[in-house]
Amino acid sequence: MTAHTLFYIIIAIIVINFIIDKILDALNAKHFNDKLPEELKDVYDEAEYKKSQNYKATKYKFGLLTSTFSVILTLGFLILDGFEFVDNIARSYSDNQIIVALIFFGIIMIGSDILTTPFSYYSTFVIEEKFGFNKTTIKTFILDKIKGWLMMAIIGGGILALIIWFYQIAGPNFWLYAWGLVAVFTLFMNMFYSKLIVPLFNKQTPLGEGTLRDKISAYAKTVGFKLDKIFVIDGSKRSTKANAYFSGFGSEKRVTLYDTLINDLEDEEIVAVLAHEVGHYKKKHIIFNLFVSILTIGFMLFVLSLFISNPLLSNALGVEIPSFHIGLIAFAMLYAPISEITGLIMNIFSRKFEYQADDYAKNTYKGEPLITSLKKLSKNSLSNLTPHPAYVFMHYSHPTLLQRIGNLRK
Repeated sequence: MTAHTLFYIIIAIIVINFIIDKILDALNAKHFNDKLPEELKDVYDEAEYKKSQNYKATKYKFGLLTSTFSVILTLGFLILDGFEFVDNIARSYSDNQIIVALIFFGIIMIGSDILTTPFSYYSTFVIEEKFGFNKTTIKTFILDKIKGWLMMAIIGGGILALIIWFYQIAGPNFWLYAWGLVAVFTLFMNMFYSKLIVPLFNKQTPLGEGTLRDKISAYAKTVGFKLDKIFVIDGSKRSTKANAYFSGFGSEKRVTLYDTLINDLEDEEIVAVLAHEVGHYKKKHIIFNLFVSILTIGFMLFVLSLFISNPLLSNALGVEIPSFHIGLIAFAMLYAPISEITGLIMNIFSRKFEYQADDYAKNTYKGEPLITSLKKLSKNSLSNLTPHPAYVFMHYSHPTLLQRIGNLRK
């Protein structure tokens, strides 16, 4: 195979992926104005449903614009030898491969972020603002960007530097060391993400004494689930949309409730949502997802180790001097179809797990408050209640609201 052939394969992968995504988006958009099923007619009144349809249509058109811009930018960068241009800039500062790689990725990542920031700004301050979701200030928006860049530089740069160093000392066997590093990092982040990373962006406070805490504690006792750490996060700092999540293991196990969730739902509904999350924990879904994620990364690193030394990868992107960082970019583009397949399989498992967690909540607490909570959360986020089945199959990690209600009422 020649470098030219590989170049055209990369172009084909990008274009085909884009076309498939746009076909799915268009199919989904055709269902925006469907009549609501009988079971969901109480979610929206007529005015709210029109607002939700308008929101979906606005997001769809904007998504079409942003994804088209992104794919044109990527193709233009490939065709005009942009990677070679950036590689030459990076090489002008150092001969050290690790430093060259860090400068190269720094330019690519920050350049890409600067180019897409106007879209992010418009999405937050025009679209989300228009539909009453946005609570982000300009100051928060800018600080989030700066903090994101710093985290990318420190954490992303540190991991990349170590992986290249492993490659330099271990050759093709570098993937084993890299896998160990990523596995430890993934476990560490699962344990301490809420303690170390979340406070950089949000304020977390322990849930105060009161009926809600009493009800949560009482439920946790009935299912033998030790839950001492219950936190409230200031999600309303950025959006009116609500959420709740579990994180950590063992002594670091904690539940985090968005303040918007507490405002939107009744106590009984919040306990039902937490019962669903406890279901994920009890059914070992979190451990399964973590194990599969580490396994998938290991497989990807092993495949990378088979090809990374081949100069064809760098040559395919128009770069004459082969290097790990250019090979990594080419590999990521070629690996995209496999990522799509693994993502699709994980979504199938995830939807199955959601049903299991719903069943757990229904059997250990009550089904009806979970149904009303799901309806309220869907209404408050103007969710699409009539998605196309193909779009659900390809993109949804959760079953649709209609499917979940049907399962809860069995």
